[in-house]
Formats: sequence, structure tokens, C-alpha cells
Amino acid sequence: MKVLLKRNIAKLGKIGDVVTVKPGFARNYLLPQDLAVQPTPGNIKAVEEQKQRYLEQLAKERAELQLKAEAVDGKEVTISARANEEGHLYGSIGPAQIAAALAEGGVFVEPSNIILDNAIRQLDKYDVRVVFAEDITASVGVWVVPLREDTDVEEAPAEEAPADEQ
Repeated sequence: MKVLLKRNIAKLGKIGDVVTVKPGFARNYLLPQDLAVQPTPGNIKAVEEQKQRYLEQLAKERAELQLKAEAVDGKEVTISARANEEGHLYGSIGPAQIAAALAEGGVFVEPSNIILDNAIRQLDKYDVRVVFAEDITASVGVWVVPLREDTDVEEAPAEEAPADEQ
């Protein structure tokens, strides 16, 4: 059965494509979910107009992602974490902590866009990739430094002043 796709469907086709599918798949999934229609001349024209609006929206979103990638590229953030004397962290630094550190610097990135090969478990400088789209990426420098705990300065207990008795 031939159908005209109204949306992009993974492993099947893109918006505006006429594809051949099994009748049951079209009847039970594509047509009820409003993902496809019969390829009539009126439907083809309507889907082409819908495709043009979709492509304009996609171009606008890509331009916004490109601007965001340019703003993020080359930024450096510092994350303080507890570590032992050898520089091994007691926990690990993941995408959520990096996204939070970038947000403190005024750059908002989703943690799902931050790509780490492995969780950061040692004090050092790391170059982290931020992927906004397949071909839009940026690089962020992440400094992981030891958390400074001020234990040297302790407050002295206040001494009681002798009360004058009259």
C-alpha cells in the first residue's frame, strides 16, 4: 500500500515521501496516528506546503543552534570536587555538573548535549564536546580542581566577661 508521509519517520522516510508499506501497518498505525495520508493530488499539495513550513522552521532552529554553539565554543568552566592526595575524586563529574557550571556562567546547555567518553574521576583539565546537532558541535574546557575546605580558621569561643556586682 502506498502512503504519503506527513512527518519524518525513522527507517521509513521523510515528510513528503510516498512510500510502500504493508496494509496493516498503514491501516493500524500510520493513518490513525495522522503520520500519513493517501497520496491524492490534493494531499500531495497540502503535504508539500506543510513540508515547506517544516523546512523553514528547521532552518530557523539550526541557526539558533549555530549561534548557541558559537557562544559555547572555547568556554572554560571550573568545577570544585572533593579529592584525595593523589588527585582521584571521591565521586565523579558528569554532564549534569558540567551543564550546571556552564549555566552559572550564563550559557545554558542541556546535559544530554554534553558528550563524555567516561565520567571524570580525576583532577585535571578536560576538553568536552557539546553536540547540538549532527554537524553542529562545540568544545568546552573543564577544569576539575580540589574543593577547598577552610578548616584552618576556627572560631574561638567567646569568653564571658565578668559581671560587676554592686
